Amino acid sequence: MASFVAPDVLVLAGGGVVGEAWMSGVLAGIEEESGVDLRAVESLVGTSAGSIVAARLAAGQSPRRPRSRKPTSSPEPEGETDPARPVRGALREIGRWGWAAAAPVAVPATSLSAPAGALARAAALRAAPATGQSLGGLAREVDASGARFDGRLRVCTVDKRTGKRVVFGAPGAPRAGVGQAVAASCAIPWVFAPVSIGGREYVDGGAWSVTNLDAAPARRDTQVLCLDPTGGRSGVLFAAFRVGVAVELQLLRTRGARVRHVTPDAAAMEAMGPNFMARATVRPALAAGFAQGRALGGV
Repeated sequence: MASFVAPDVLVLAGGGVVGEAWMSGVLAGIEEESGVDLRAVESLVGTSAGSIVAARLAAGQSPRRPRSRKPTSSPEPEGETDPARPVRGALREIGRWGWAAAAPVAVPATSLSAPAGALARAAALRAAPATGQSLGGLAREVDASGARFDGRLRVCTVDKRTGKRVVFGAPGAPRAGVGQAVAASCAIPWVFAPVSIGGREYVDGGAWSVTNLDAAPARRDTQVLCLDPTGGRSGVLFAAFRVGVAVELQLLRTRGARVRHVTPDAAAMEAMGPNFMARATVRPALAAGFAQGRALGGV
């Protein structure tokens, strides 16, 4: 059996609180089975919930592991200490509104960098209010973790005025704290207040793409591992996501990168359920992700 090939770049997509749990579980399972330390990858690219997972790795924190190795639908026991609980609380608050709020922006995002797509996105974002619930608590929690832009971490957002993607942490990007950038990447339009950075307003990176795979600093023979919690789902919005991901995969492969695009397997899909924001499926998603990660880490 071939050994697991450690990635040079990790791309972590959006996917709500359940997707965040699945991605964390997959990474932990890969580490346990392969012995690879994924905190040491060359680059991390995160979008929305994925930006929280990426920031956690950049801060030197190991991926969260399930307390039980078997998927379970039991709620989290009261009183258990969980260092990720405040972050997941912020994700649940985001999830109360569902991804439908971002759909009018996310669908044009499949046009990627086309000028018409940016214009359409900007027009849609101008209609979104400049006020809303604050994600300041999420920003503070991320900053308290010690995450810094050290040249490895990239967080995907969208400039509300121009409709263009801005990748904080990438060369030439505006200066920002990681907490600010992650909050912006999670700021769903019409629901959460845009995050002001350097006098400009930024919103959810998922308004551009659910994965932002093409933002990965990949060149010939770069090994890229993308975790995409929404892959394989049915529905108009997810179909639009798939189109964008397919284009981004092709862009990376034309650069000569070797890309592994991982979506939930059948067991994980069942454990995660249909609602990416359901608290009851967080623990099953984490455990199922861990099992899937162990299978990936052994090949």
